[in-house]
Amino acid sequence: MLRALTLSLLLSIGVGTSLAVQADAPAAVAVRPADARTVAAQVQAFYDQTRTIEARFVQTYHHEVYARTQRSNGRLVIDKPGRLRFDYDAPNGKVFVSDGRYFTAFEPGDPGEPGQFVKTEVGADAVPGAFAFLTGQARVADYRTRLLDASRLGWSGAVLELVPRRNDPQVRRLILFVDPQVPGVVHRLRIEDHESNTNQFDLRDVRYDREVDAGRFRFSPPAGARRVG
Repeated sequence: MLRALTLSLLLSIGVGTSLAVQADAPAAVAVRPADARTVAAQVQAFYDQTRTIEARFVQTYHHEVYARTQRSNGRLVIDKPGRLRFDYDAPNGKVFVSDGRYFTAFEPGDPGEPGQFVKTEVGADAVPGAFAFLTGQARVADYRTRLLDASRLGWSGAVLELVPRRNDPQVRRLILFVDPQVPGVVHRLRIEDHESNTNQFDLRDVRYDREVDAGRFRFSPPAGARRVG
């Protein structure tokens, strides 16, 4: 029940437009990598040397069978190793927090109700693969990689597909949309499961290596919230 609810909440954590690199990102280098190994190495190198990430996100979750799409917005902050937080804008109001030791997923209730939450020790499946990579808890080497046809996906930079080397019952593949001018910088992440449902995040107004207060990764559910795991 705990895993099912946590994954359900995470799958409801959107599609954005082409994104600009912010002023504090690395200087642009007009070099387009020619192969998947090069792109993967550049992505790994960039996030190896990036300590914190703050961004607005737009999330789009598409359910293939029901042909239903859900869109949400919010703010994301990552502080290595292993700390991250999603705060969803109203009226959604969901919060997902990992302080590196515990993972908490909170979902508000109906108006006037305190909602419910799960709290568990951080493990290999506590954080979705794409974000485990960004937090330093997974490596590109954990995946088989290839480049996809970026033009067919409406992207001007490289598009890198990552397929888990070990069977993952929740994730069939990850797709990283890389900046066309700054090697290794990812602006869009798409998670696809084995039923072809997709969960896509576009990152906007990204800031790197800013000081982040450790208190942002502490979260207490509202009084009366029901713990379900």
